[in-house]
Amino acid sequence: MGAVLLLSLTAALNPTLLTATSVMLLSSSPKRLLLGYWLGAMLTSITLGLLIVYALEGSGAVDTTKSTLSPLANLVLGAILLVLALVLGQGRDQAVRDRAAARRQGKEPPRWRQTLDRGTARAAFVIGAMLTLPGASYLAGLSRIAKLDYATFPTVLAVVGFNLVMLILLEAPLLALVTRPDRAEAAIDRVKAWVAARGRGVAVKVLTVLGGLLVLRGVLELL
Repeated sequence: MGAVLLLSLTAALNPTLLTATSVMLLSSSPKRLLLGYWLGAMLTSITLGLLIVYALEGSGAVDTTKSTLSPLANLVLGAILLVLALVLGQGRDQAVRDRAAARRQGKEPPRWRQTLDRGTARAAFVIGAMLTLPGASYLAGLSRIAKLDYATFPTVLAVVGFNLVMLILLEAPLLALVTRPDRAEAAIDRVKAWVAARGRGVAVKVLTVLGGLLVLRGVLELL
């Protein structure tokens, strides 16, 4: 069982999840977005986990099956992040930002921005469900669970527990917002102020690193 826990922690080091969590924390409704994303992610990961454990148990397929969607999604998202890093690094986004700011003067925010400001938990749910796809660590962890040959209820608990640990990067800030909302929101406000002052340079570096990691992960999982 120790190996399963280790693999769940490895699966938690997911650049896609880290990127999504960072974006949601900087929104105006982080708690609703985080909750929606978490529900969608749990729905997908638990459903796939149970299907893999029971449908492939004893066949040896769990050890050798590789997800095609997951590496392709990593490659696409990684490429997008690298392009964004290039655009930000060269300052090409500034003209677009200036034109958008000029259009906003004296006008209400566009509908899409108002929707985000209200907290689109439903959209976050869909995104969480779509982006939470099985990777190598996830498949390896489920293989270990299948080999434990537990009864039905303990197996379900093991799959749920694996996914709870895997999504810890999402659950930790969500739990802080629920239990200590004042402190959590104050910390988020400080982060927003810091991002406003130094965000461009940091964003270029973070996007470059995350994009590179996603592309590398996608390539390795396709091999």
